[in-house]
Amino acid sequence: MIDFLHLIFLGGQRVKEKIEKILHDGEQKIKDSVTVAALQDVKANLLGKQGVITELLKEIPRLEAELRADAGRAANELKNRLSALVDARREEIILKASEISPDFDLTLPAILPHSGTLHPITQMCYDLNDIFRSMGFEIFEESDITSELYAFDNLNFPPDHPARESMDTYWLSGHDKGRGGERLCLRPHLTGASVRYLQTHKPPYRFVYPGRAYRSESTDARHERAFFQYEALIVDKGFTFSSGKVMINSILSKVFGREVPVRMRVGFFPFVEPGFEIDMGCLVCESKGCSVCKYVGWIEIMPGGTPHPNVLRSAGLDPKEYTGFYVNIGLDRLVMMRYEINDIRLLRSADLRFLSQFK
Repeated sequence: MIDFLHLIFLGGQRVKEKIEKILHDGEQKIKDSVTVAALQDVKANLLGKQGVITELLKEIPRLEAELRADAGRAANELKNRLSALVDARREEIILKASEISPDFDLTLPAILPHSGTLHPITQMCYDLNDIFRSMGFEIFEESDITSELYAFDNLNFPPDHPARESMDTYWLSGHDKGRGGERLCLRPHLTGASVRYLQTHKPPYRFVYPGRAYRSESTDARHERAFFQYEALIVDKGFTFSSGKVMINSILSKVFGREVPVRMRVGFFPFVEPGFEIDMGCLVCESKGCSVCKYVGWIEIMPGGTPHPNVLRSAGLDPKEYTGFYVNIGLDRLVMMRYEINDIRLLRSADLRFLSQFK
């Protein structure tokens, strides 16, 4: 209790009454504070630079000389007491906020939170990005919408090629008339944007281009209307075809953590010359034959070859000076091989029972 024994005359009596009032009101306001923010406001009002105790201390020098020491001591005791009450109330508020409800049964088994994971296609894309970065490749990305100019014209597709028809390509309504850059579609493959990269960068070129492609076709265990591709392109002077094959073997061995059988078959694609179909041994059945590989033990995973001279010309490059190597990896099929999945449609099923297997 604050000692008011000597504050019994005139000005001293006035200070005594003021201290008693501040103490009474302050205790009540501190007690009534139910949040830390509200308590902080009370503290500022009592103890701040413009607070009531500061104003009280300004009155002490106007007292009689013999009363100043006792009045000052009493005011400081008041300040210390209210400060201690504020600190104690703050602890009470914080502890109350963290209290467990009386209805909460600590003996009940805990419910484990659901942990999110990367989709297996996303994880495969990231793994390939890391592999190609380690080989000095740049990562390139572009919009899902392209034009006939980049999807077909720059890639040496003849004007009457069936891929240009709506039976194969999703043309955008309102932008499906005309020719070239005026006619827009969802990209049916990634290769056209690779030409755009060649046009906007300087040689030599070494880059990869991951993304989704769209085809108007029926879905089955091995085909989807929207699927992921992963294109890699090298264009340089004197790059040999054999170096490209070494690159393919190196990529697949790193993806699967072991050597996998690879074969290259002659194939025709308008944008490469010569062109190849590149197959790998089916890992779902270990090349014994299953529905995924159509019981032949091999599954096509990418086309590849040397960029066609007309493609290089469309990019502003002299085909007599530059050559290179191109592959377009079927990302979905690599995932099927990695996890021995026998139906590509499972990857887009949004079935958490299936997707939760991939940690």
